[in-house]
Amino acid sequence: MKKFVIQSVLFILTGAFFSGIAAQQGTSGAKSGTVKTIIVDAGHGGSDPGADGLQTTEAAITLQVGRKLAAAMRSELKGINILETRTTSALPGGLTNPVAANRFRADYANRSNGDLFISLHCNAAGRRPGGWYIKKVIGRTAHTKTVTVGKGKKKKKVKKTYYVNKYEDVWVENKARGTETYIWAVGKNEQKVNSMKNIDDEDKDYYNEETSGADAPPLPDVNDPAERVRMLIYAQSYFRKSYSLAALVEKNFIADGRLSRGVQQRNHKGIWVLQATGMPSILVEMGFISNKEDEAYLMSPEGQEEIVNSVLAAVKTYIEKYSTAAPGSLAAVDRAE
Repeated sequence: MKKFVIQSVLFILTGAFFSGIAAQQGTSGAKSGTVKTIIVDAGHGGSDPGADGLQTTEAAITLQVGRKLAAAMRSELKGINILETRTTSALPGGLTNPVAANRFRADYANRSNGDLFISLHCNAAGRRPGGWYIKKVIGRTAHTKTVTVGKGKKKKKVKKTYYVNKYEDVWVENKARGTETYIWAVGKNEQKVNSMKNIDDEDKDYYNEETSGADAPPLPDVNDPAERVRMLIYAQSYFRKSYSLAALVEKNFIADGRLSRGVQQRNHKGIWVLQATGMPSILVEMGFISNKEDEAYLMSPEGQEEIVNSVLAAVKTYIEKYSTAAPGSLAAVDRAE
């Protein structure tokens, strides 16, 4: 009987959630199956250059692509509000502290009732951009020396051979390359809910995106069991939509001939902005700035145009999939599956 009551409550709450979430969370379009506001986040900036390449920095690339993506969206997505977390080389919000700036990114998206959050980054791997030298054994030279062995009358001198390795400095190319698009791990929906209630003591180890914001908009009391069920369902909806958009982005990268590492989830460490944004969110690693070929692509006008077009096309498909279902219906949540 108890199990039946719980199931009934969950069923009722699920239905109530989809019909009442727009009023509870504001007028944002994502809550009614449409997209009205998109946040474009150019990662890093100012005192936080991000990863270094041979010729440029992550912050410079993300700003260039972010500005072009926002402009293309404004041109192609009429009626949708396109907002940017930063439009200059400085950190967002006129801030000088990278941690505070990361808080600003999520808070800005939440205050703006964002329906999609797209964060742009560049990957890096290895010891140095481009590559590095290592000492490699390329052979060995034999040497002989006379040594005394034995004791007393049994002592004698013998020749022994030993070898000395020959080394050469060998260039190791930094070969890691390709694209990845990150989403918040489905197993971390509990943490997503907790971040939505504005916790200030978040794990400081999240990749490049530390601590939570102090000015996040108020949300229903997470300690209320009924509200917590609703928020967990909402977080699950975020995961589905985020995965749908991320998969579309990577699919388009593959069509452009890029090496795709696929849609990724960090299960051991979350990415803070993906946790703290109250909307479907993705973080696009556009390529490895530490790889010579990837960096050249990321810097080129042609490469940046391809990235913009790939992300824009993914967003268009995403919007079409979710807007074709009746607002607030279960189909609106699952249409992109």
